[in-house]
Amino acid sequence: MPLRDRPSTKDLRVAANRHVWLDDHDRSRAEAAGGPMIAAEGDGLRVVDSEGRSWIDVTGGQGAVNVGYGRTEMADIVYEQTAAINYMPQRSAIPSTIDLVRKIAEITPGTLSRTFPVSSGSEANETAIKVARAYHKRNGESGRYKIISRFGSYHGDLGLVQWFGSSHDHRNADYEPAYPGMVYAPQPNVYRRGAGDLTPSECAVMCAKAVGDLIKYHQPSTVAAVIAEPVTNDGIVPGPEYWPMLREICNEYGVVLIADEVTTGLGRTGKMFGVDHWGVEPDIMTMAGGLSGGYMPIGATTATTAIADRFAGTDSFFRHVFTFAGHPVAAAVALKSIEIVESEGLVENAADSGEYLLEALTTLIGDHPIVGDVRGLGLLCAVELVSDRTTKAGFGPGLRMSERMTAKFSEHGLILPVRGNVIPITPPLTITRAEIDEIMHGIDLALWEIEGELGIASMA
Repeated sequence: MPLRDRPSTKDLRVAANRHVWLDDHDRSRAEAAGGPMIAAEGDGLRVVDSEGRSWIDVTGGQGAVNVGYGRTEMADIVYEQTAAINYMPQRSAIPSTIDLVRKIAEITPGTLSRTFPVSSGSEANETAIKVARAYHKRNGESGRYKIISRFGSYHGDLGLVQWFGSSHDHRNADYEPAYPGMVYAPQPNVYRRGAGDLTPSECAVMCAKAVGDLIKYHQPSTVAAVIAEPVTNDGIVPGPEYWPMLREICNEYGVVLIADEVTTGLGRTGKMFGVDHWGVEPDIMTMAGGLSGGYMPIGATTATTAIADRFAGTDSFFRHVFTFAGHPVAAAVALKSIEIVESEGLVENAADSGEYLLEALTTLIGDHPIVGDVRGLGLLCAVELVSDRTTKAGFGPGLRMSERMTAKFSEHGLILPVRGNVIPITPPLTITRAEIDEIMHGIDLALWEIEGELGIASMA
């Protein structure tokens, strides 16, 4: 519906606050502050709200809007596929779904070849764990049930995957007890490990060896899989030794290696997939978000031939189903999104623009005392805020730093929610250097203003 034909912003906001259950959202505080913002239209990396104000979506819809907003060709694809066939009869395969999974097999590394389509990243990772555990069972190793993830990682909010990463913000307190078999390895975050005296390579080797030590401690016969993001949502990039070592360790102990490419996949890091930076083939790869550019809810769990072949036969098929798994309309949109990424050189633009963005963000360290670390790869970057650079201490909850910083960004027309002490920056892959300069100007001003309020506005 065009902006001019919509109900009033007041009516929409009242209805939203009464009926919409937003994710990770304190609706009472947001309502008191006049929220939520009602997004009505989008074009590129810009969004127009119901009052006509233009915003820059710096996080690209949680890193999903890879090809930008407002692609009319996506609307055309939805119409064409819906007019042809809108759902899949049971035990059938639809051309658009077949074409999509064939394309995924073409662009993923190594022998990754068979895909179970899903509707989200959480579902993709949940599916990956079920595949890993069932795979071991088919190999006569039913005792392998433990999953190793890394402290501070995020792999979704469904029943099992919500326990990966051992979150420190108590987000899972309502859902205890935790699932059995959760094992946590250190995150290869060179900024936070040691006393600041480690190189990225030293940190990578230490953290990879820790995974091997955990497998030995828990006994290889009990460990099913290791799951990790090539680059975390907080922009943590491991040293170059990390992923090759993970691959060697998992090979040695017969553990399934799962690469969570939900955020990093489809070009965001300057390669088609994050693991491509290290030439590693995981046993299972998951993707979502950017798979359709945010135009349709779709994800995928892709396994190697060696894994997938264990699920052939009358008694060995994969007992798993989702109502919208492989939905033909979502598949058609995802295929079109991949076509745009390839034809418009968006992977290359992510590499080039990402380098420019990271350089620009790094300059913040010289001007802003509260900027502790800047990191990232391609267009997956982050700025970590600290109250003290020497101790690397963050800001206590009493200061409500994330809320205040997010509000400052909003004042400058930036959609840029802050997570704890981290500012995540994941814009559409279509971004230009001029748009990066515009974003940087708003971030710079917001930081100066918050530092002034904190009474620490001085040169770093």
